[in-house]
Amino acid sequence: MNARTPVSAPAQRLERLRAALREQGLAACIVPSSDPHLSEYLPQRWQGRSWLSGFTGSVGTLVATETFAGLWVDSRYWVQAEAQLAGSGIELMKIRAGETQPHADWLAANLPQGARVAVDGTVLAMAAARALQGVLSARGIELATDIDLLDAVWPDRPSLPTAQVFAHEAPFAPHTRAEKLALVRQAMQAHGADWHFISTLDDIAWLLNLRGADVSYNPVYVAHLLLGHDRAALFVAEGKISAELAQALAADRIKLAPYAEVSAALAALPAQTKLLIDPRRVTYGLVQAVDASRVALVEAVNPSTFAKSRKSEAEAAQVRATMEQDGAALCEFFAWFEAVQGGGAQGSEAQGSEPQDGEAPRSERITELTIDEHLSAARARRPGFISLSFATIAGFNANGAMPHYRATAEAHSVIEGDGLLLIDSGGQYVSGTTDITRVVPIGTPSAEQKRDFTIVLKGVIALSRARFPRGIRSPMLDALARAPMWQAGLDYGHGTGHGVGYFLNVHEGPQVISYHAPAEPYTAMEAGMITSIEPGVYRPGGWGVRIENLVLNVPDGESEFGTFLKFETLTLCPIDTRCLDRTLLSTEEIAWLNDYHATVRARLAPHVSGAAASWLMERTEAIKMLAPYPDSDARI
Repeated sequence: MNARTPVSAPAQRLERLRAALREQGLAACIVPSSDPHLSEYLPQRWQGRSWLSGFTGSVGTLVATETFAGLWVDSRYWVQAEAQLAGSGIELMKIRAGETQPHADWLAANLPQGARVAVDGTVLAMAAARALQGVLSARGIELATDIDLLDAVWPDRPSLPTAQVFAHEAPFAPHTRAEKLALVRQAMQAHGADWHFISTLDDIAWLLNLRGADVSYNPVYVAHLLLGHDRAALFVAEGKISAELAQALAADRIKLAPYAEVSAALAALPAQTKLLIDPRRVTYGLVQAVDASRVALVEAVNPSTFAKSRKSEAEAAQVRATMEQDGAALCEFFAWFEAVQGGGAQGSEAQGSEPQDGEAPRSERITELTIDEHLSAARARRPGFISLSFATIAGFNANGAMPHYRATAEAHSVIEGDGLLLIDSGGQYVSGTTDITRVVPIGTPSAEQKRDFTIVLKGVIALSRARFPRGIRSPMLDALARAPMWQAGLDYGHGTGHGVGYFLNVHEGPQVISYHAPAEPYTAMEAGMITSIEPGVYRPGGWGVRIENLVLNVPDGESEFGTFLKFETLTLCPIDTRCLDRTLLSTEEIAWLNDYHATVRARLAPHVSGAAASWLMERTEAIKMLAPYPDSDARI
């Protein structure tokens, strides 16, 4: 390094960390991508892994020793991590399918007996801490969980977020706080628990009908909740809750307490108390505050996790209306996009029209950043819009081959030439959360690109049409989407579907459609759950295809073999038929696509006009089957 190297460079930060290791007599430290609430998107205060490494992906584990530093990430982030870690002195460590804690295995294999490894226990899930301790203790390695090295090495570390908490009110919150509290307390009683400790922010937000802005893209606030049968304490930073809102909480016997006092409150629980916790959703360091000689732990999935995943009919009705608004915003965006590309479905009227508010001139140079800007603006014009539900992914050709790619001012592509543009985006509305991926052609897509697109669509259709027994473990449904792709010799490294919240986190459990996930009882499919269906194909250095809709579990009759469910597709936006190789589609698959487009047209038409309406009409035109299906062979 020369004198001009900035002090904030990852390589220099790593040296500070190693100095702290030496001072504390530590052989290594682990820096996970986590906070005391096990959030997916972290407040700035807990983005230590990103600050240390320079890697900005949402998931990854950093391990540092005196002579080695490595960042473990899965296949979604390999390309991004390789680029961002260059020159940092941190090695990319690839997590392969089926591996759970490979960083723990590395430590066990490379550290001597008696070594001490530090990790901040307040950001480490209890279940993960147990697994980590099991691997390390078997090799005689000590895990120290009471040391937060970030405080020692991170000057000007951000403080707690200060955004105001606000009420989520009727009609958008159709069920009262008292009703939800009663439901959870009933589950506590069934578990024989006197108290229930909740740290996950979406559970707390749902249970108390409150929302916030402490975490990017998720309308939640930083807090812990200690819930008893007749009272509760909400541990939250001072000044975040207004006097009026505090009074409303007090009416439901919920008192406010300083955020930092949660450990003391857990330590002060009375003798002979039974405390309900979810080991997957509470951190080891906080549970360590509980006096195990006086308080018995009852371990089970948070009752609120189940309850909030099963949307009521009133909530489902709000989500359907939200999908119409979101779909209309997408129509406006795609109509604009095709017009500036010069091949719009709107024709000369759109080409010669003036830009709408916030839109750039027709001659502008379109980049991946432009996509994000204009799509976000289209959503912002819709009633009830609050924010994006995650950072927009707009990836052209090779960039689309990175599932979690994000364009930056320093690195992005111009949308020109031939190929495929993948756009994965979503919005937070007071009446629901959206998440959609569409792929559109730029210029003339190749035959291979069309084949990939069509086979991915076949996977979407196969799962969307499924009928399945109530209670089936959600990971078991994954093969339905993958079967058409496996037949063609294709696969993808991510899951097929994740749960989606109701004006909450865009990723929520307990259901997950992924054969990599354990098919445990808590993953059972129940009516009212909203889940994504999003298979994909990724050609590194070439292009990516992913098609994503959100679906709702709805009843589909009973027989002597039990109760059955099916999916109602909620997402409303055309799937671009210009990318299809129709010779690979069956009559049933074309019928599904035409029926879907007829629904999209009928539901969105009342919400759009002008160029957006023209675009909607053209992109939802019915298609016909082309020979040679069913004799064609999709294998490659």
